[in-house]
Amino acid sequence: MSRLRSKPLVLTALLFASFVINLDTTLVNVALPTLTRALDTDTAQLQWVVDAYNLVFAALLLTSGSLSDRFGRKGMLLAGLAVLGAASYVGGFANSSGELIAARAVMGLGAAMTFPATLSLLIGVFTGRKERALAIGLWGATAGMAIALGPIVGGYLLEHFSWSSIFYALGPVSLAVIVLAAACVPRSASALAHRLDVPGLVLSGGFMALLVYTIIEAPNRGWTATPSLLGYAGSAVLVVAFVLAERRVDSPMLDVRLFANMRFSAASAAVTVGFFTLFGFIFLMTQYFQFIRSYGPLSTGVHLLPVAVSVAVGSAVGTRLAVTIGTKAVVTAGLALQAGFYFWVAADITPTYPYGVIAIQMVVYGLGMGLTTAPATESIMGAVPAHQAGVGSAVNDSTRLLGGTLGVAVIGSVYASLYGARLDTGLPKSLPSALADLAHQSIGAAYGLADRLTAAGQGATAEAVRWAATDAFDHGLRVGCVVAGAVAAGGALLAAAFLPAQPPQQPEPQRVSARRESSRPAV
Repeated sequence: MSRLRSKPLVLTALLFASFVINLDTTLVNVALPTLTRALDTDTAQLQWVVDAYNLVFAALLLTSGSLSDRFGRKGMLLAGLAVLGAASYVGGFANSSGELIAARAVMGLGAAMTFPATLSLLIGVFTGRKERALAIGLWGATAGMAIALGPIVGGYLLEHFSWSSIFYALGPVSLAVIVLAAACVPRSASALAHRLDVPGLVLSGGFMALLVYTIIEAPNRGWTATPSLLGYAGSAVLVVAFVLAERRVDSPMLDVRLFANMRFSAASAAVTVGFFTLFGFIFLMTQYFQFIRSYGPLSTGVHLLPVAVSVAVGSAVGTRLAVTIGTKAVVTAGLALQAGFYFWVAADITPTYPYGVIAIQMVVYGLGMGLTTAPATESIMGAVPAHQAGVGSAVNDSTRLLGGTLGVAVIGSVYASLYGARLDTGLPKSLPSALADLAHQSIGAAYGLADRLTAAGQGATAEAVRWAATDAFDHGLRVGCVVAGAVAAGGALLAAAFLPAQPPQQPEPQRVSARRESSRPAV
C-alpha cells in the first residue's frame, strides 16, 4: 500500500489511540459513587482514585515525549497502550481502594507514554500545513468527543454491569488499537541522534509532579496555607533549574527558546485556558444534571451530547479557518464564545430552566472550545522542530492537563466555599449540628439527608433542607460560572494581543522538508 493511500488508516489508528486516553479521563468519574459502596472508600481515597492517574500522567508527559523523540514514537505508542490496557484490566480485579489507586497510577504511566506519540506521529505523516491542520482538527474533535462521551459509556456500563466493567473494557479496546496501530502506523524516529538529557528528564518530571500535586491538594489545605506556598515555591525553583539546565546542554530535551515564539507560548496559554473552562464545565454541569435535575449517570451523559458534537464540529472547522483567516481571530473568537456561555449561564440558570435553552448554551460552549484548542494545538506543533515533535506534543498535552487540574481545583474551591457559606444561613436553626455538617459535605449529601428526614416523618424540615441546599448550589454555580467566564475572557484578550495570525512564511518549506526527513522509516 502506498504511503499516500495509507494516510487515512494511519489517521484512524492514531485517532483511536487518542480516543482511548481521553475517554479514560472522564470514564472513571461516573463510577466514583459506586466505588464508595463497593470498596468502602472514604473521600480522600476516592479523590486519589482520580488523582493518582492525573499525577503520574502529568509528571511523565514531558519525559515520555522526549524519550519517544530519542528512541522512536511508534514503539512508545504501542508500549503505552499495552501498559494502559493491562493496568486497567488488572484494576477491575481490585478488592481495596489501595489496589485500585495503584492500578490507576500505572494507567497514568501508560497514558503519558501514549498521548504525546499520537500527535507527534500524526504531524510526521501529515506534513503540509493544510493537511496537518485538518488532521489536528480531527484529533481535537476526537479528544472532545471522548471526554464528553465518557459519562455516557460509564453510565451505560454501570447500569448494566458492575463497576469493574469500566476497567475491564479498556483492556480489549487497548489491544484492538495496538493491533491497528502496529499494522498501519509507520515507524518514526528523530533524524538527529542526540544524547539523553537526564537532568532535563528529572527536573521536568519533578516540577510537573510537584505543581500538579500542590494544585490537587490546595482546595483541602488552603490556597495560602504553608504547604501550598511551599509547593508553589518548590515548583518555581524546579522550573528555573530546568530552564538553566536546558540552556547549558548541547542537546536539550526541550529548547526553552521556543517560548519566545508566540505561536508556541501564547497558543499554549490558550489551550490551558480552554481546558480550565472545560473541566470547570464538567465539574459544575454534571452536578447540576445529576442532583438538581435528578438525571442518572447515563442520562447525564446523553444530555451532555450537544457539547460533544459541537466540540467536534468546532475543532474540525477551526483548524481550517486558522489556515485561511488566521489563528489569532479563530482562537480569540473561541475563547469569547466560552466566556459568553458562562456569563449566559450565570445570568439565567435555574433548577427548572428549559433543557432546550441549556442545549443551545452547550452548543455555544462546545463550538468555542473546538475553535480554541484545535487551532492552538496546530499553532504549537507548527512552531516545534520536527526532531522534537514528541516533546512538543507533550508540552501541548501538559497544558491541557494543567489547565484541567486548575479548572477543577479553582472552580471547585469557589463553588464549595460559597455553597457552605450560603448553606449556613439557609438551613433550619433546629437542625442538629451533626446533620448540618452532613449537609455541608456536598449537594448530594444534603439531598440524601432530606430523603432520610422525609422517611422519618419530618417532611417540613426535609423540604427546608432541600430548598437551602438547592439555593446554595445555585449560588455557587452562578459565581463559579462568572469566574470561569472571566478566565475565558482574559484568555481571549491575551490571544488577541499576543497570538500571531499566521506562521512566518520563510521557514515553512524548511519545516516541511525536515518533517518529511524525520518521518522516514527507521531501520
